[in-house]
Amino acid sequence: MSSVFETQKTIRQVLLNVLDNYSLEQLNKIPQGFNNNIIWNAAHCVAVHQALVYKLSGLPTMVSKEFILKYSKGAKPEGDVSQEEVDEIKALLSTTLHQVQQDYTDSLFVSYHEYTTSLGNTLRDINGALEFNNYHEGIHTGVIMSIRKFV
Repeated sequence: MSSVFETQKTIRQVLLNVLDNYSLEQLNKIPQGFNNNIIWNAAHCVAVHQALVYKLSGLPTMVSKEFILKYSKGAKPEGDVSQEEVDEIKALLSTTLHQVQQDYTDSLFVSYHEYTTSLGNTLRDINGALEFNNYHEGIHTGVIMSIRKFV
């Protein structure tokens, strides 16, 4: 399972590097042809991770229900985020990564509510959820890489 966490660490570092190297205006800009922006995609990664890994395991999430709804599939940015929110999202990219590793090591994930993703992948346990989450974050990292060419 360590390779799954190494992959997630790499993805999260790429996301943090982008957030550190673009202005607040650039992070909030929705380019023509897109329906979201860089910061929304980064926060979406956190929200989906929390839902797939913690919520479906019956464990409390590290973010609020409102955060998950604001950045869930189908949601769109409803206005610019503040620098304070960007800082919170950056912190969550790190803290949620470290916490899931610790919780996995501590064997906290004992049950899992089976879930079929919109792509048709059925997640049956925490290992499947962690693997799918990396795939999901990889997709959104790609979207971010596309958006940044236009901001």
